[in-house]
This record gives sequence, C-alpha cells and structure tokens, in this order.
Amino acid sequence: MSLSQAQKKAFRSIGHHLDPVVTASENGISEGLLAELERALNDHELIKIKLALTERDDRAAVLDELANASGAEVVQKIGKVALLYRHNPKANPKLSNVSRFEHHHGRH
Repeated sequence: MSLSQAQKKAFRSIGHHLDPVVTASENGISEGLLAELERALNDHELIKIKLALTERDDRAAVLDELANASGAEVVQKIGKVALLYRHNPKANPKLSNVSRFEHHHGRH
C-alpha cells in the first residue's frame, strides 16, 4: 500500500485537527500498546500517535516497528507526533476520521 502525494496532503490536512490517541513511551512496545493501536486504526483509519521518547533515533525505530506491526503507513512525522493511516473497508463512517472529514481538506 502506497499513498499518492495528493492522498498524503489530504490526510495531513485532516490529521492537523486530530489529537494523539495512542502514546508510545520509554517502556517500549507492549501487547497493550499494539492492541490499542489496532483498535484505533480499525475505528478511525487515520490516527495521530505520540512518541514520548527523548532520542530521535529511538522515536524513528519505534515508529517503524509500530507501522510494520500494524500494517499502517506513516503519512507524516513531526517531532514527537506521527500520523498513521490504514484503510479499513468496513470502517464505521461515524468513527472514521477519513469519512468524517473527507470534504474538509483544511478549508473552513
């Protein structure tokens, strides 16, 4: 799965207004963290995660591992926050950030 530049731009626009729903900390990647990530991606498709790690290399490694484990694609990474996307064909339109904001694209 690879997103086009237009898709990434649209997702970044939607993601700008989201709050992180999953936090990865110094404790590493646990079963609970993976379960929460799985639930969030199933429900929302597009989510923000917070990487509460001090070292940039550690954040990058954890983000890569989370993306690989969940099958999600990293849309954007800024500092300690990353935006992940994984398509869910059976997503609830009331929960999916993509469905809820698809006509938004940053314009008010």
